[in-house]
Amino acid sequence: MALFKKMETPQSSADKNVQPSGDAEHVKCLIIGSGPAGYTAAIYAARANLKPVVIQGMQAGGQLTTTTEVDNFPGYPDGTDGTAMMEDLKKQAERFGTEVRWGSVTAVDFSGKVHKVIVDGEKVIEADSVIISTGATAKYLGLESEEKYKGGGVSACATCDGFFYRGKDVAVVGGGDTAAEEATYLANLCKKVYLIIRKDYLRASKAMQKRVFEKENIEVLFEHNTKEVIGDGNVVEGVKLIKRKGQADEEEVEIKVDGFFLAIGHTPNSDVFKPYVETDETGYIITKPDSAKTNVPGVFACGDVQDHIYRQAVTAAGSGCMAALDAERYLAEKE
Repeated sequence: MALFKKMETPQSSADKNVQPSGDAEHVKCLIIGSGPAGYTAAIYAARANLKPVVIQGMQAGGQLTTTTEVDNFPGYPDGTDGTAMMEDLKKQAERFGTEVRWGSVTAVDFSGKVHKVIVDGEKVIEADSVIISTGATAKYLGLESEEKYKGGGVSACATCDGFFYRGKDVAVVGGGDTAAEEATYLANLCKKVYLIIRKDYLRASKAMQKRVFEKENIEVLFEHNTKEVIGDGNVVEGVKLIKRKGQADEEEVEIKVDGFFLAIGHTPNSDVFKPYVETDETGYIITKPDSAKTNVPGVFACGDVQDHIYRQAVTAAGSGCMAALDAERYLAEKE
């Protein structure tokens, strides 16, 4: 689900979307998106007296709110619930004066010295600095059963959730480097890992393929498509697959697993910013080395919208800190 809508072009945005009726509100620091990156940026910005305003997006708290258990974030020795952790971060940001609002950014205009942002197609906010922390949306297969068991065995992050499946059987869907990496990671924890691939070959690099085939507890299922995730209504118990046999022949097979991991990619929520902010070919926002700075002065990016490598809550929080510090220094230099 995209949290922030795409606009057409810089010109159409400036002419049509960035001039609705009503006076524009002016803020020092506008943070677009919540989650570990956005809320951490808000904590640091608020403590620096930047009076940040956070626009939460349609999924307040970000992807972590879809995770029931979080065991790998520092400061929670007994683990915590993803939604509860995001609520803790939000309260901490608000404690220092952050204003958190509902809404979605529908257009931006970063062509001037003051950055214009449209919320919900009508509210104009002019910001001296903007921190983008809109995250990335994991790609799913689109199955009803997949949606049903999210948080009950269906996951898009092996590094986040693999720990809970130690000694169990799991399946990974995907044929690229990410899928190969997640399968080998899980193989070190789990009894058996099925790697489900719809084609008759792996797209992963030769090095990653070698790692997969060297793991005795990884079974690669070529030419298999996922039909349905099955379970007891609460947790995953298996997967129904369609196995291709020849050009026109198919058969249904079922494997017993406790976890079902998607590794078919992520979509960074950056479309609305692309006419102004530089991105890579996938859409991840490009930041300057050792900083959260984008190619637009006064616009910064943090979290999964600019990180396609680590994608962890703790690294997102760290980059949120960087973005707030960079924004503070930028504003200080302007004064």
